[in-house]
Formats: sequence, structure tokens, C-alpha cells
Amino acid sequence: MPSLPIVSLVCKEHHDRTWQFGHVVRCRAFAAAAALAIGAPAGIAAADPPPPVCSVAVGEPVMLRSSDFDPDVLVWDARQRAIDYASGNVHNENDVLVHTLLSRPGTRAIVTACLPGTARPKYTSDVLDTIGVKITSGPHRGRYGWVSSDDVRFGHMSQASVTP
Repeated sequence: MPSLPIVSLVCKEHHDRTWQFGHVVRCRAFAAAAALAIGAPAGIAAADPPPPVCSVAVGEPVMLRSSDFDPDVLVWDARQRAIDYASGNVHNENDVLVHTLLSRPGTRAIVTACLPGTARPKYTSDVLDTIGVKITSGPHRGRYGWVSSDDVRFGHMSQASVTP
């Protein structure tokens, strides 16, 4: 068995080169365990998956627009309410009326925060980001809120293409 470099650091000779068999086995087993323990943290860190990445960057301009079926966007006043809504966990229509702003499609906004993979719609395997926005156009200009990544659009879009 080839000796490990750490063996020379851990194992010391007994009385002028007289080794006992049990001591050699214990010494090499200890050295092997020490080598694994030293190398383990690097192996674990390399095996971790990379952290999730948000679909938008903070400061990025976006347009708010939901689906083709219903293009208006509900902008929630609290992050957790937006997460609950995107996940299908709103149990009271009064919460929707009290805690949202209804934004027309094409409303411009600036991203203020993004939490990757925080909303999980109930009937799909999709994972959505929860995005904080500051509205920069329309009647709610200057207001802050939260939407899901399904409600934001990027790039230049003419008003004609976003108006139903």
C-alpha cells in the first residue's frame, strides 16, 4: 500500500524502528481519515448547485403586462402577498381589492428587487421570480409594489402592441 504524505506527519516511529502491527494499521487508518476530512469541505462546496439567478436585474426598465387573456397586472403591496397570489394561495377577494394596484398593460416600471424562484404556481412545475418594482408611468407613477416574473416584459415595445 503506498504511503500517504500525511502519514509521515501523523505516524511516529516507536523505539528505534520497532513497529507493532496494530500501531501501523491504526496510524494509517487515522491518516486516511484525516486526509478525507481535510479534502471533504472542498468537495462539498464544489458539489453545491449554483444559486438561482433572477430573470431581471435591479435597475432594469420593464413593462408590466400579464397574459393575453387578461393583460392587466395586479401590483401587490407586500412581497409575501405577491408570492401567495402567484402560488394560488389567496383565499379572500377582499385581500385582492385592498392590497393591490391594478396597472394597465404597458405600464412602465423599474426593477427594485428580485427574489429568484420564490413563487411556485399550484398547477404547473414552473418556478417564478418575485420582482419588486417602482411604477414610472400611468396613474400609479411613483408607487412601489411586487409582481411575478410572468407579469414583466423586456425590451422596446410600442404602445400599440401592448394595448388590447
